Amino acid sequence: MKVNDLIFKELLRRGYSLEGNTRVWNIADSKLWYLEEEQAKAYLNIDSVKGKKGSTHKEFQLIKKHVGEISQKVLNGSGINIIDIGCGDGLKAIPCIDALAKQAPVRYCPIDISSYMVTEAIKNIREAEKREVIEFRWNISDFDNLENISALLRDDKFRKNFFLFLGGTVNNFELHEVMHEIAEAMDGDIDSLLIGMGLKTDNDEAVAKRFGEDIHNNFLGQILTQIGFKEDELEFGTRLKNSRIESYYTVKKDKKVILGDKFIAFYKGDQILVATIRRYSKEEFEEAMRIYFSEVEFFPQEDGSRALVLCKK
Repeated sequence: MKVNDLIFKELLRRGYSLEGNTRVWNIADSKLWYLEEEQAKAYLNIDSVKGKKGSTHKEFQLIKKHVGEISQKVLNGSGINIIDIGCGDGLKAIPCIDALAKQAPVRYCPIDISSYMVTEAIKNIREAEKREVIEFRWNISDFDNLENISALLRDDKFRKNFFLFLGGTVNNFELHEVMHEIAEAMDGDIDSLLIGMGLKTDNDEAVAKRFGEDIHNNFLGQILTQIGFKEDELEFGTRLKNSRIESYYTVKKDKKVILGDKFIAFYKGDQILVATIRRYSKEEFEEAMRIYFSEVEFFPQEDGSRALVLCKK
């Protein structure tokens, strides 16, 4: 089997750390989640299988509940670019497009590291027969190009940018790194940012267990099968550690992965960390947002497990 060179190089570059006698390889980076179309499909399948119990569905309902109030705070009469960061299938943007398009020209701009996700988002918005849609196919990694994209989209007709950062994506990143990039891309006078996120609760142990279900294994396991691991060579697990939900694989027998003239030797008992989800309390997250934004407004779910956060510089 061909070894994915990006995943291999990340493992080689990062190496491992020791936790007691256990070697831990940390490649928990969302840019590795959607390298192939099948990975993107597996990700989108998670909430479609969970249906109304899924976090994306709950966030969608939260958006529908508050989008009228949010749209009034965002609009100022001019045309608006809806910049959907990490757009996924685009469905969560539809209520925002609906509300804003009633009052001003709207242009939808999906951005995702996965070209499959961008294509799905455009298709879904078109099928919903929404107003003016621009196919913005730039796939970005780590938000390095966001400031340039924001500037290119801004023109005489569409001066304002409304950034969407939904689906709990913010929980997957180093918070200050990603917030710095987004804040730098915003015009403080006219732009807004809407974040959708999971919040820390007393039930986080149970949440961590849900991330250990087979459907998450089917998604995350593809990272390691792309470098030659077989399913029976790994054991999937999740844990809550330092306010983070960690998804990892334990190597069940020694394995050597070879690419060109280099190799990586994994030993039985090694752990490979493939995903981390940081959990913040409302107070922790608001304190962090105040570093970058002068206005931070929460729209929480009744049980306190999720929230929308509207930010302005």
